[in-house]
Amino acid sequence: MTYQTNQNLIPPHGGYRKLMSYQAAEVIYDFTEEFCRRYMSYRTNKTYTRTYDQMVQAARSGKQNIAEGSMDSGISKKIELKLVGIARASLEELLLDYEDFLRQRGLRQWDKDSSEAREVRRLAYRSDRSYKTYEGFLRNPEEAANCAICIINQANFLLDRQLKSLEKDFLEQGGFTERLYWERRKYRTNKTHKTNKTK
Repeated sequence: MTYQTNQNLIPPHGGYRKLMSYQAAEVIYDFTEEFCRRYMSYRTNKTYTRTYDQMVQAARSGKQNIAEGSMDSGISKKIELKLVGIARASLEELLLDYEDFLRQRGLRQWDKDSSEAREVRRLAYRSDRSYKTYEGFLRNPEEAANCAICIINQANFLLDRQLKSLEKDFLEQGGFTERLYWERRKYRTNKTHKTNKTK
């Protein structure tokens, strides 16, 4: 949902479900939950369980911080920038976990230009995409981890672009405090002008 208010003071905000970065992060979260359930939950030692929890939390953090940043954007572009940055950092952490998973088990990591990686990238253009779009890659741990790496790289690319756009908007338009100052000043000027006209 996008919230509309006094657009001079609080611009439209929310609408995060339409963001491609959020859609990708949601896929990553659901995919990671299923990946961990299939390939990491059968072991019970504490290190393994901790990694499972950290991967799921990193995936969730990516998704939730994009949503929260979008909702906070009407009041604070600074907070939005911070939260989108946290989302980006969380997905980078998750990316490293998937790379570690492959390396520590002696599994192959796909080259970014491999036919398998290109196949995963093509799926990003589907309008009905969900984690089930990638279910075929969950049949074994090597394919699953590589698929996740591809989707995370796509999400990180989108978040990098989003951060650049947010930085540009902040520099050009300022933040809520500046808008508040100028709206208050405009209000006072108009009020003074009306008072003078009635005299």
